[in-house]
Amino acid sequence: MDAKPKRRTVTENGDAGEDLVLATLIGNGEDLGPVVRHAFEIGRPEVLLHQLKTVVKKKEVEIEELCKTHYEEFILAVDELRGVLVDAEELKGELSSDNFKLQEVGSALLIKLEELLEYYAIKKNVTEAIKMSQICVQVLDLCVKCNNHISEGQFYPALKTIDLIEKNYLRTIPVKALRMVIEKRVPVIKLHIEKKVCSQFNEWLVHIRSSAKNIGQTAIGHAASVRQRDEEMLERQRKAEEEGVFGLGDFAYMLDIEEVDEDSVLRFDLTPLYRAYHIHTCLGIQEQFREYYYKNRVLQLSSDLQISSTQPFVESFQTFLAQIAGYFIVEDRVLRTAGGLLLADQVEEMWEIAMTKMTSVLEEQFSHMDSATHLLLVKDYVTLLGSTLRQYGYEVRPLLQVLDRSRDKYHELLLEECRQQIVNNFANDTYEQMVMKKDSDYENNILSFNLQTTDLMPGFPYIAPCSSVVPESCRIVRSFIKGSVDYLSHGVHSNFYEVVKEYLDKLLIDVLNEAILNTISSGTIGVSQAMQIAANISVLERACDFFLRHAAQLCGIPVRSVERPQASLTAKLVLKTSRDEAYLSLLNLVNTKLDEFMTLTESINWTSEEIMPNGNENMSEVVIYLGTILSTAQQILPPDAVYKIGSGALDHISKSIVAAFLSDSVKRFNANAVMAINNDLKTLESFADERFHSTILSEQDKEGSFRGCLIEARQLINLLLSSQPETFMNPVIREKNYNALDYKKVACICEKFKDSPDGIFGSLSSRNTKQSARKKSMDMLKKRLKDFN
Repeated sequence: MDAKPKRRTVTENGDAGEDLVLATLIGNGEDLGPVVRHAFEIGRPEVLLHQLKTVVKKKEVEIEELCKTHYEEFILAVDELRGVLVDAEELKGELSSDNFKLQEVGSALLIKLEELLEYYAIKKNVTEAIKMSQICVQVLDLCVKCNNHISEGQFYPALKTIDLIEKNYLRTIPVKALRMVIEKRVPVIKLHIEKKVCSQFNEWLVHIRSSAKNIGQTAIGHAASVRQRDEEMLERQRKAEEEGVFGLGDFAYMLDIEEVDEDSVLRFDLTPLYRAYHIHTCLGIQEQFREYYYKNRVLQLSSDLQISSTQPFVESFQTFLAQIAGYFIVEDRVLRTAGGLLLADQVEEMWEIAMTKMTSVLEEQFSHMDSATHLLLVKDYVTLLGSTLRQYGYEVRPLLQVLDRSRDKYHELLLEECRQQIVNNFANDTYEQMVMKKDSDYENNILSFNLQTTDLMPGFPYIAPCSSVVPESCRIVRSFIKGSVDYLSHGVHSNFYEVVKEYLDKLLIDVLNEAILNTISSGTIGVSQAMQIAANISVLERACDFFLRHAAQLCGIPVRSVERPQASLTAKLVLKTSRDEAYLSLLNLVNTKLDEFMTLTESINWTSEEIMPNGNENMSEVVIYLGTILSTAQQILPPDAVYKIGSGALDHISKSIVAAFLSDSVKRFNANAVMAINNDLKTLESFADERFHSTILSEQDKEGSFRGCLIEARQLINLLLSSQPETFMNPVIREKNYNALDYKKVACICEKFKDSPDGIFGSLSSRNTKQSARKKSMDMLKKRLKDFN
């Protein structure tokens, strides 16, 4: 019984606490949602409802208490509210009246307002329509503009217009049909532009290929002009240096101010290429265009590298090389100005293809050429091509190496041409001294090759020491030097003087000297021709110094560097040897002629009973002949040669006299024959002394003289005419008086020496006594010689 009230109290206290919390929440105007949700979640919504009712009851109680507390005030408020209600009724009537009036007035305005709103809607629609129309008009204007650009061929503005439409208008075009049409036409227009541009580019490809030859020829022509100008400047500089004038600064200045930019000389239009590349870039297919350009240019290069099969290479090589030069000049310009259209590696690859083909073609064509002139023409043009393309950064050394490898072939052809000319000159030469009647002839034939022996101008007519073959040969050699320098210049080697010198030696030794030796050994020349040949060789020896200086000048090296003795030509020594051969041949011819005059074994009476006071008649002819030979030799040959000829001829005469005594046809001889030969020998000795001293030979400090060449014959005659010939066996006397005689020859000759039988008055003659004494002495000599042998 007691426990129940206690549990109720606890429950009531708990409910009172919850009611207080709930009342506080409601009083504060807070949201009861969480409380209600919580009640349902825990499954006690009835409790919450009971609490809410409890709160309501408490509030009602509070209201009742509040009303009881303020009852009087509430009554007064109700009375006031009734007064207000009367006023409100009056106000309501007034408002109703005013509302009626307002309705009457506002209905018209409402109609106007509705019309105004309608007009506002129409205006809005019209404004939007106008905007849409303006957009469409702008788009259509751009389309028209694009079409006009395309019709005028202005593809870049057309693409820019299409790009503007796509970026700024295409998505905002309000008319769907128009938008769809434009969307469909844009790719078509771009494709059309691409085809048009490609067509124009293809036309440009054809045009630039046809123009490449002219471009190359113009560039090579400009390089040729520059080369010629430089060579002229160097020639003026060389002459100024030779004359002691130092004008190098002026020449260098003149060369500098005449330099011309290559790009200003070569004008060709790359606009279609730039346009095509730019259009393809705008279309976003620039890589495709790069490949297309490179592929087509490589195909054109392959076609350009094919040489003509219907035309000789000598006639077509300029066109062939100019086409290639023009091609790579264009490619260089494209590489530098086309903004990445062409890569340096691609240009290098094309150049390698061209270089391989050109070197192959040149080597093959050079191997078939049989003319030095043709080979030089090709070489000159190839070096000009190299000079031209080197300025654009191309490596041309392989081309120059081909030329260097062909230099032997060129010089072989040049040597053969010179050989034919020289052989013809020698065949047509009269071997007579040139007669020059005026100074121009002297300058052209003598001074031009430094063949003069004095700086003084001679009187005219002037008789040169050489025949016409010498200046003609000098002209051929000079042209050979020029041809050799022309081929070797502008090649791989900058200093090619030694190479020119080597080929010059080859010409002088293998061609000129060989022609001289062939003429000498031909057996068809006489004494005068042999003498003239010897004189010609002497002049040609002097010309070697001119050839060397001329080669140095053309090679651009100081002349003083070739004036040293060790720098001379080998050919000079070879010509000197050939000159000795000519002297020997001349001497042999002279000796042969002398043998014709000196038929001693036939013309002398070896056992004559009488003494011939005037000697043999043939000896006079020998003296006259020798005089003529030496006089002529003195005019055209150097003193050494004159001495060789004179001494050789006299030595031959001396040997001929000794040989006559040794001849098998002479069985015996007597003193009269010896005295006759002694008279002849005296005549020869007088001639030898007179010739030796009347010429400049005595001034040359020559050892001995012409007389000394007759020493063997003189000693033999002296021995045979000696009163004591047995003194020959005395070594001291023999060394002093008979050192030129040979034991065996003396023994043989003495065996033939027999005195004449006594005449009618022989026993009474003192001469007979002398002869008897000499006979005894001779017999003694013979015996001693036999014992010696």
